[in-house]
Amino acid sequence: MSDATATIRPEEASHFGALAADWWDPKGSSAMLHRLNPVRLGFIRDAIDRHWGGDIRSASPLAGKSALDVGCGAGLLCEPLARLGAEVTGVDAAPENAAAAATHAEAAGLDIRYMAGEIGALDLGSFDLVTCMEVIEHVADKPAFIAALAGKLADGGLLILSTPNRTFASRALLVGAAEAVGAVPRGTHHWDDFVTPEELDDLLGAAGLTVTATQGIAWRPGKGLHLSDDTSLNYILAARRT
Repeated sequence: MSDATATIRPEEASHFGALAADWWDPKGSSAMLHRLNPVRLGFIRDAIDRHWGGDIRSASPLAGKSALDVGCGAGLLCEPLARLGAEVTGVDAAPENAAAAATHAEAAGLDIRYMAGEIGALDLGSFDLVTCMEVIEHVADKPAFIAALAGKLADGGLLILSTPNRTFASRALLVGAAEAVGAVPRGTHHWDDFVTPEELDDLLGAAGLTVTATQGIAWRPGKGLHLSDDTSLNYILAARRT
């Protein structure tokens, strides 16, 4: 371990670690993530194809490439990335999540490396693709965390990050309504920690990265979660080195 700036909040790691055993249940406490994952993957696949100019018909667009998912939970994104051909590493703040992820991957016949700890203090090398889904709103030092993500990105690499926006709509729906009806566990979100697209753009710029694409993740009755031009609830972006 190095003396890298601490970004993990122990109380956040404990909160999500307590959900580890339930993470892969699509009707359990992580049900919202199961509905969100296909939407994220749609953006991720498009970003991969645009960034590397690959064959959009290929089932393995990440073949020969390495991928790091930071804040991986129990592996909901790591496993699809492995199936897209990547050599995948997942890192999470909660050891319980890393253990649950490793168990699930082994049962699925997937060779994925999982580790627990502070991303800036782990000697992992660099990666062609770095993903970080719904994590930055939970970290203690956002500039240090973004700098750590940038530090794991190989030359010519692609960063994909998603997070809730800090708007009145997100406070009403993602915090108030979602927790009230049990769509997400109580205490999952703290609205004051949400990051706007403009703020995230500045953080990425300070770390030497340029945003290349942004889409909202919206919700509406009858359609559910979907990619949209509306970033008021949640958004996902791609970035590369400037």
